[in-house]
Amino acid sequence: MVEDIITALSRLRWLFVIARNSSFTYKGRAVDVKQVGRELGVGHVLEGSVRKAANRVRITGQLIDAATGAHLWAERFEGTLDDIFELQDQVAASVVGAMAPQLERAEIERAQRKPTTSLSAYDCYLRGVAKLHQGSREANCEALLLFDQAMELDPEFASAYGMAAWCHLWRKVNGWMTDRARETAEGARLARRAVELGRDDAVALTRAGHALGHLAGDLDGGIALLDRAVALNPNLAAAWFLGGFLRVWHGETESAIEHFAHAMRLSPLDPEMYRMQAGMAAAHLFAGRFDAASSWAEESFRNLPSFLMVACIIAASHALAERAEQAQRAMEHLRGLDPALRISNLKDWLTIHRTEDFAMLAEGLRKAGLPE
Repeated sequence: MVEDIITALSRLRWLFVIARNSSFTYKGRAVDVKQVGRELGVGHVLEGSVRKAANRVRITGQLIDAATGAHLWAERFEGTLDDIFELQDQVAASVVGAMAPQLERAEIERAQRKPTTSLSAYDCYLRGVAKLHQGSREANCEALLLFDQAMELDPEFASAYGMAAWCHLWRKVNGWMTDRARETAEGARLARRAVELGRDDAVALTRAGHALGHLAGDLDGGIALLDRAVALNPNLAAAWFLGGFLRVWHGETESAIEHFAHAMRLSPLDPEMYRMQAGMAAAHLFAGRFDAASSWAEESFRNLPSFLMVACIIAASHALAERAEQAQRAMEHLRGLDPALRISNLKDWLTIHRTEDFAMLAEGLRKAGLPE
C-alpha cells in the first residue's frame, strides 16, 4: 500500500518524493518527524498506520510539516479484506487526491511569505495558482502577470504556460475579454506551447487541453489531452473535472457527470469545488434535469456569485422549470454581470457541440428574459 501511495505521489511533477528504499528505513521505528525531514531533505512527511479486526481494516494517514511538526491533514479509511487490492487502490487514490490540495496550499503559503525580490519561477507559479482559484476578474489579471513572470524566469515551465492559457479561457467564460480575437489567439498559443513543453506533465496538459477546447473550438483534441493527463496522473482532480466540462460541451452528459463526481471524491475540499459544481449544473441542464441543475448551480453561486456561466444556468433552469420569479431574479443578476450577452452571441461564448443542447440553453435564457 505504501508503495502504491509513493508511486501515485510521484506522478505529481511538482512534488519531490523520496523513494521507498529510503523511506522504508524508518519502518517500525519511533522517529522524530523533524529529524526525518532533515535526514531526507523534505518539507513534509506522510505517516500512517494499518489496524485489522477480523475481516475489517482501518487505515489512518496524516501529513506533517517537517519543519514545525504541525499537522496539515489527517484522514481515516475503512474497508474489508474481501478484495485487498481494490482496497489498496482506493486508499492510495483517496490519500493522494485529498492530500495534494493540502500540500499545494502549504506550498502557496510558503511562497507568499517570501519577499517579491527573491521569488523563483515556482514561487510565482504558486502565487498565480492561488489567485486563479479566487475566480474574480482582478485576481485573474494578477494571476496572469504572475504566470508571465514564471515563464520569464523559466521559459520551459510547461504548467505556467498552461495556467496562463487558462487565465485567458476564464476571461472568455466570464465575458471579461476586451479584445476577443487577440486574447483568444494568445490563449491558444500559450496552450499549444504548454503541450509542446509538457507532453508528460499532467497539470500542463489539463489546463492547456481545456483551454484549447474553448479557445480553439477543438473539443475532440482537448478531450484527448485531458484523457492523457488522467492516464499520467489518475489522482489529479482537475483533469477529471475539466475533462467533464469538455464532455458536457461535446454532448456526453452522463460521462461528464461521472467525471465531476470522481473529481469531487478525489478532492472533497478542493479550492475549485465551485467549478465542479458548475459543471454538474451544466450537465444536468442538458440532460433535462432542471431541478438538479438549479440546485448544483446555486451551490456554485454561493461560492462565486460572479461566475457568468452559473448565472446563466440558474436563470435557464428556473425558466425551463416554469419558475418565472426565480428566473427573473437570476436574469437581473446575469444582466449585471454581462450587459452585452444576447441570444445571438451565445455561440461565440460557449463551444456547445450538440444543436439540441444549444437550443435548450437558448430557450431557457429566452424565457428568462435575455434579449435576442
